Amino acid sequence: MYKNIITLVCLFLFVPFVNAQLDFSSNNKITHPLLTQLDSATQAGAYERITSILIAKDGKVLFEKYYRENTVDSKHNTRSATKTMATLMTGIAMDKGFISSEKDKIYTYLQHKLPVQNPDPRKEAMTIEDVLSMSSLMECNDSNSFSRGNEERMYIVEDWLQFFMDLPVKSFPFGPKPEEQPYGRSFAYCTAGAAAMAEVVQSATKIPFDKFMKEHLFAPLDITDYKLHYTPNGTLNTAGGSEYKSRDFLKLIQMCLQKGEWNGERLISSEWIEKATSPKVNAWPGMDYGYLFWLPSFGQETKFRGFAMSGNGGNRMIAFPELRATIVVTTTNYGNRNAHNYVDEMLNNYIVPMLQGD
Repeated sequence: MYKNIITLVCLFLFVPFVNAQLDFSSNNKITHPLLTQLDSATQAGAYERITSILIAKDGKVLFEKYYRENTVDSKHNTRSATKTMATLMTGIAMDKGFISSEKDKIYTYLQHKLPVQNPDPRKEAMTIEDVLSMSSLMECNDSNSFSRGNEERMYIVEDWLQFFMDLPVKSFPFGPKPEEQPYGRSFAYCTAGAAAMAEVVQSATKIPFDKFMKEHLFAPLDITDYKLHYTPNGTLNTAGGSEYKSRDFLKLIQMCLQKGEWNGERLISSEWIEKATSPKVNAWPGMDYGYLFWLPSFGQETKFRGFAMSGNGGNRMIAFPELRATIVVTTTNYGNRNAHNYVDEMLNNYIVPMLQGD
């Protein structure tokens, strides 16, 4: 456990980063046998409905291809990959003093929703960290169709925040309790919690989440063309689904690789990025999770640790600190049982080996 944390921290401390805007110049594009093979396989439909692949190293975009009639101007619905926007904006709200700590109890910011159903002191003790790490004690599990908090039940309710806050505390009848697991937490993927974080930030800042995001994240990153999705109550939907250009996704993950800096400007504290992208809970054997960031490893003989925004269909925005690289893969393979395996194969067999040898 501690070895993994130390390794990731060391990567942040000692790997040199390019603090600049991404360079999309055609002069950067490279020809590499592995990229040629990847492009050919993708065009032939080996990975089905891939819509774009972008690869950058040291801030230079080495590969940028669009598929299935998509272009540089296409906007992509990457589903849950945009959950991570809640993490980024929580960090900005903390930097500006609206939220004091990830250890703050979420009820502190949601007094307007009290009282709740199924009252319990453990719910009142629930922190921002619990929610961002998908390890709260709320009975909310999207992988369990019987779960009271399953996302499909949330979507048919108008008030998603109240839906989340009214959930009961879960039990652990078939598995180890949190204190018996790595990091002392129990993982359960909970879309309702990710959606609730927009209202936590909005309540803390007293500013609509989307307005706060546009001013403090989109403006400095020059993200101007997008389609935002909202909850039935009109709050930005941080459950996922807003649509952005692939280049803008690359900017977001590159900014995270640069520990919150962009073009000489500090957008998010490096401390928050380090916390968000270090292990907080074990999702399953071989896969840790941070604050709405997945923490996978890819490669062949040598595995490289990354942190990723990830969504249904295999949509992936991933950074590899040790390789000084960022990758965006967008797809429309929604609900395809092979979708994530496709992108894993692309990373393992083509992209990471190319970056490793570059």
